[in-house]
Amino acid sequence: MKYYIIAGEASGDLHGSKLIKALKEKDDKAQIRFWGGDLMQEAGGVLVKHYKMLAFMGFWEVITHLGTILKNIKFCKKDIIRFQPDVIIYIDYPGFNLRIAKWAKQQGFKNHFYISPQVWAWKENRVHQMKKDLDALYVILPFEKDFFENKHQFNVQFVGHPLLDTLTQRKKSAAFINKHGLSKEKKLIALLPGSRKQEIKKMLPVFLKIVPLFPQYEFVLAGAPGINPQWYQKFLEGSNLKVIQNKTHDLLLHTEAALVSSGTATLETGILNVPQVVCYRSSFLSYQIAKLLVKLKYISLINLILDREVVKELIQRDFNVKKLAQQLEFILSDSGQKKLKNDYKELRTVLGTGGASKKTAQLIIDALQ
Repeated sequence: MKYYIIAGEASGDLHGSKLIKALKEKDDKAQIRFWGGDLMQEAGGVLVKHYKMLAFMGFWEVITHLGTILKNIKFCKKDIIRFQPDVIIYIDYPGFNLRIAKWAKQQGFKNHFYISPQVWAWKENRVHQMKKDLDALYVILPFEKDFFENKHQFNVQFVGHPLLDTLTQRKKSAAFINKHGLSKEKKLIALLPGSRKQEIKKMLPVFLKIVPLFPQYEFVLAGAPGINPQWYQKFLEGSNLKVIQNKTHDLLLHTEAALVSSGTATLETGILNVPQVVCYRSSFLSYQIAKLLVKLKYISLINLILDREVVKELIQRDFNVKKLAQQLEFILSDSGQKKLKNDYKELRTVLGTGGASKKTAQLIIDALQ
């Protein structure tokens, strides 16, 4: 069968790569064309557009790039018509994907959405259109099934979280420390400032001011997969901070703590059992609009899933050197480490048993037969 997959961010590329592998295992005649990244390309198929050409964050940033986004939508529609897939699989990235799904439904294509848009956070009115346009929705967070089925009478499939498969099989390795020239005497702290340049520009300068306050630790910057390692150097002048590119999960396995930009990385860090401080800063206008529209107690997925503040969130003005240093000191303490790791045990239990990519692939294939 012919599969057209659209993922618009680094996390979508990761989950998309696992789904492609699972589809190819179950369908040896699979033809796959996709929007995604390097990991999906390695898994197999034809790359149409790389996500780094698509990733715009924040309300104001989206408005200023609207021309580019509209051109991409037009191009995507033409490409789908040329390819004539048996099914279109959307991975998160709702602003773009839901527009394509509405059009695709009108054209008679099958629409399957893997990793639901976070409509429980904002734009809940999208659910009505999703019910009309989607043939199947696969959710990965336990509370999402209840939200869609009980609140909106929309039958969905809970498949578990795909990160469980990706992360629980990884192990520490002395070879990793040696390969990257990391300290064997000092414990490591990972800096995860995000996967998009707009985000990194706001997060990384504050992270770097923390480094000299903790000289007994070695800080390591996790380079995002879609960004050239040289781009980071303008922030690192006069610093001997190491950048490890596209190895975030392996890096986290070897760290004592992490400073993490809000997003999927917070959940990845939790599953890997690393105490963290979650940070977020966007442009003033984007944040003010978000405050009006987003109806959530927390920004971290860990806190949302467990419905309490497990990891500390430093947002906008609270994201400053003083508060960040205080929170980092706490999570490095024995009591901080013990508290977070106990909470992480509950998180892993709630997320399910794994196998999300294979379950989703099988459900998609079954629905088409």
